[in-house]
Amino acid sequence: MMSDTLGVIYTGDNDFLLQELTQKRGIASMPIHARYRVIDFFLSNLVNSGVRNVGIITQKNYHSLMDHVAGGREWDLNRKRDGLFILPPYMSRENTGTYSGYVDALRGIQTYLRKSSQKYLVFCDSTILYKIDFRPMMEYHLSKKADITVMYWHADEELIKEMNSPVILDVARGGRVRSVQINPVHPQGPRVMTGTFIVDKNLISYLVDAAISVGETSFAQGILMHNLERLRIYGYRHYGYVAPLHSTQQYFKSCMDILDDKIRAELFRDEQAPIFTKVRDEMPTRYLKGGSAVNSSLADGCEIAGSVEDSVLFRGVKIGRGATIKNSIIFQDCEVQDGVTLENVILDKDCIIRAGRTLIGQPSYPVVIAKGAVI
Repeated sequence: MMSDTLGVIYTGDNDFLLQELTQKRGIASMPIHARYRVIDFFLSNLVNSGVRNVGIITQKNYHSLMDHVAGGREWDLNRKRDGLFILPPYMSRENTGTYSGYVDALRGIQTYLRKSSQKYLVFCDSTILYKIDFRPMMEYHLSKKADITVMYWHADEELIKEMNSPVILDVARGGRVRSVQINPVHPQGPRVMTGTFIVDKNLISYLVDAAISVGETSFAQGILMHNLERLRIYGYRHYGYVAPLHSTQQYFKSCMDILDDKIRAELFRDEQAPIFTKVRDEMPTRYLKGGSAVNSSLADGCEIAGSVEDSVLFRGVKIGRGATIKNSIIFQDCEVQDGVTLENVILDKDCIIRAGRTLIGQPSYPVVIAKGAVI
């Protein structure tokens, strides 16, 4: 069943709500959970579900993404037949390197879709993180004889208000989508679309052409809302952990979620469905005299001489003597020197915090330090 399915991952735009974190990278390239990138979860979801043909729709600033995924070896996608395909935008006078929505992006990869031998398409937007086996969703899609099956999850009203243009679905008892709301002031229900759907490849090509012909680039408006009556559009609920990544606050919370043992177990302890990533051989983390870490997630290659509490440290981070790190996220190869105090802070890669400095933010508004900064 899944051997007749191809996957497409939409890597998202550089979201201004993520501030400095996406100035030089797309959301899919964002480091997350100590040693991974966001793209790892979507590639692993597809591969663990049996999909062997995966296309990644890239936009501006995708160099770090290409360096990370390379030929797809870590996900067993370096194949002679099918495998991993990087799909950059076609640059022209009208197209400056970014897409204005799913429909515009799908139009840009029509050649890839036509040349693929598979019948079905699983489309994923990388701005909402989750772990899933797509096989039950495909079984649901086929059992309902659906034209399009859209995945959603239940979110509370406060979270919906924080999201960037959420799409709310009204789903009947039998699963059929009755109505769609786009960025509503007063959401009618908790069912938020994750940006993932299953559809027949030929059907989506026809629907994309039809939407573009009338100037529509939004999937929710140009395809779902315009075809609710004449197409069989169904909703499929995802019951597991879901993390929107539309803002710095949401990203910060997602990284802190890994410290919850229940969430960590759901994401990483299933031996039948591991999350794969690019492997870097590093020495184990070293604790020097006076170094400690409590309720924290540390990747390989760190050197700890201070106190780390309720924090996430990526590879190669150095914490100096007498430094105190609380409720913070420190990206790869940062150096925090002696006597520094950090609380509710996000340090991007290669930052240096000089001895004795103090940076304190709030859980609802963490301090973000741009890549390579020296404070």
